[in-house]
Amino acid sequence: MKRTISKVEEIAISQSGEKLIYSPREKIATIVVENFPALGKLVALRFIEWAQKNAGWTIALPTGKTPEHFIKWVTYILSNWRSQKVIKLLEDYGLDPAIKPEMKSFYFIQIDEFYPINSWQHNSFYYYVNKYYLEGFDLDPQKALLINPNVIGLSRDQKLEDIWPQNLVDLTLRTRHPVDIFEKRRKQVLDAVDQFCTDYERKIRALGGIGFFLGGIGPDGHIGFNVEGSDHFSTTRLTTTNYETQAAAATDLGGIEISRNRLVITIGLQTIVHNPQTTAIIMAAGEAKAAIVAKSIESEKSNAVPASVLQELPNATFYITRGAAKLLLERRCHHLKKQALTSDDQLRIFTDLALENKKQIVDLNEDDFQRSPFGKLLLERLSSPLPPLLKKIETDYQQHILRAMDAHRNEIFLHTAPHHDDIMLAYLPYLVRLMRDPSNKHYFNYLTSGFNAVTNTHVLHFIEITARFLKTPKFNALLQENYFHPTHVAFRNRDVLHYLDGLAADDQYEMETAMARRFLRNLVEIYGEQSQAEFERRLEELAVYLKKQYPGAKDRPDVQKLKGMIREWEGDIKWGYFGHSTEAVIHSRLGFYTGDIFTEEPDIDRDVPPILATLKRVRPTIVTVAFDPEGSGPDTHYKVLQAISSALKLYQKEFPAAKIKVWGYRNVWYRYHPSEANLFIPVTLNGMAIMKDVFLNAFRSQATASFPSYEYDGPFSGLAKKIQVEQYQFMRTILGSDFFYHNPDSRVRSTRGFIYLKVMELDEFFTHSRELRKKTEDL
Repeated sequence: MKRTISKVEEIAISQSGEKLIYSPREKIATIVVENFPALGKLVALRFIEWAQKNAGWTIALPTGKTPEHFIKWVTYILSNWRSQKVIKLLEDYGLDPAIKPEMKSFYFIQIDEFYPINSWQHNSFYYYVNKYYLEGFDLDPQKALLINPNVIGLSRDQKLEDIWPQNLVDLTLRTRHPVDIFEKRRKQVLDAVDQFCTDYERKIRALGGIGFFLGGIGPDGHIGFNVEGSDHFSTTRLTTTNYETQAAAATDLGGIEISRNRLVITIGLQTIVHNPQTTAIIMAAGEAKAAIVAKSIESEKSNAVPASVLQELPNATFYITRGAAKLLLERRCHHLKKQALTSDDQLRIFTDLALENKKQIVDLNEDDFQRSPFGKLLLERLSSPLPPLLKKIETDYQQHILRAMDAHRNEIFLHTAPHHDDIMLAYLPYLVRLMRDPSNKHYFNYLTSGFNAVTNTHVLHFIEITARFLKTPKFNALLQENYFHPTHVAFRNRDVLHYLDGLAADDQYEMETAMARRFLRNLVEIYGEQSQAEFERRLEELAVYLKKQYPGAKDRPDVQKLKGMIREWEGDIKWGYFGHSTEAVIHSRLGFYTGDIFTEEPDIDRDVPPILATLKRVRPTIVTVAFDPEGSGPDTHYKVLQAISSALKLYQKEFPAAKIKVWGYRNVWYRYHPSEANLFIPVTLNGMAIMKDVFLNAFRSQATASFPSYEYDGPFSGLAKKIQVEQYQFMRTILGSDFFYHNPDSRVRSTRGFIYLKVMELDEFFTHSRELRKKTEDL
């Protein structure tokens, strides 16, 4: 069957200046757009175009954050169909404004769902598709094939939690006899779920298969919940997931301890491709998806690459952002050929060639360049001999390391972070060195409260130890002293010092006493409690609330604040480790951070003034910023960056003589390519040990890694160490082992890891932040 190119795709391809497919390397058609909102807009227009021509067909649409702008654009277009703005938009993409899709004609197919999960929970996909698709797109609920775990195999008097205590499904019941009446009921439900999956598949095929399929792609390449290794002939089924998928789902489900044991119901890869005429689109945004996107588009068909099954569909296409296309070899080469190579482009090519060939950069030869399309292109553009250029790059990289050895004196640092562990996971070993000079001043500004990172179980632990503390004579003495009043700074500092004393003495009781003191102080600030009876009632009420809340549920505002204050307490402990009082730690709690699935953008009147006020009070000479590109990690990082950028512009306008440098850092969510950074900080084994010790003892809410990275099964401190070691190995390859092993400076000889930073003047930082903003701004 021959592929057809729609009018919308034709225009998008023309705008990109690229081909639809670069054969033979690329196996699936690909369209590249400049940013995340543009991606949603294009997919929305392609969906509208398809819907105009395929009334009554079937559609399968994804859940999660990836389709955010797709949902917004489709909803906007359908709701404002007759407006001049929408009419012009449709006409610009070759669509007929006279033909509004009859949305109630379509059959909707839910792609997947966790199992077991109560369908009324806001973090269930059943809830999501009902809210954003059936209601949002005005689809007919009677024509929807949905996965509602609440009704599959259950009688009216049965509940999921009765059948599957603690949400643990025993799949061995598929192949063994039940031993008692309880197992018999579970086996009956399990058999019913399996039958539901077979019937679901049969219903999809009876409708002719899927007409329009839209999906995201997971960190392991999964589509739906068809994880790496899935059979290309798989159909709708109840199945387990892999670690990468569990880590990605941890935020939705309230922690990996929950997602690790949760099964899923998903349509299969064969379900997706059963109809050879299916229009299938995979959306991917951001540089963090670049590796899996390249693997999916360029690989031969294989169970190891779920998306490779789409090669069976002539009308399958990847719609991706420029960042997600970064590692597509032919496409990147074509892109570079159209423009002059910048110094950054050249440095990246030189560096990649050294790493790919496992050679010191000065040992690269012309054959190495000729074997690489990028190296060959670079040779064609170079006007200088190769050896001097390679030597200069080596010298520049060495200088990036040696610059980090320079002492900073009389600096005022404002260390900013979206979340409370971002700074330490990015550059704590360097910060420890900077803090040794007493002429430097340090302030730490956390821009969000980070409440999403605190589980209900962790708060219940605080409630338990606080309830015990209320019964001690010490509590009554402190209450009489007005110790818990939130404005008493000296007492706030004493909480931290008491905890650190207990930590040093390995005294768990003293540490928990300090935790209880701070928790009570938080209750006073939020609720105004004044007596033991009030505290006891509040603790009981909170315990009841938290035990009733399902994991991953959006909390009421006071509980969000309380959870955030636990994270703030951890931040206070972390810097107390190094002698900084709580006055140096600023908790801004910016308003855009709400816990909703689609979070707000920062507001200049609400979110920028607190940062500007801090700048005016602190008068920093160096400001550190989480410098993540579009789509690389939590969107909080990007939003905080834009708020800081706006505040710095206002500050510069008011104080034009102020000299500020910006240090852009990255951590476990995304990392610099060596060519992008200009300050390489050596990290010793001692520095890694300090980072681990501080993380596990200060960030107790994260010690069990409830919300880990898909790259590493464990606490983020372990992943940070892994990244630092990898970055050292890169530099050891580029510069050679002798530079490290025989260096006259013991600090270089002891290096076993590297931290990469990007040091910028304000104007350069503003330029980069504007470029990043273009990648996410609403067009």
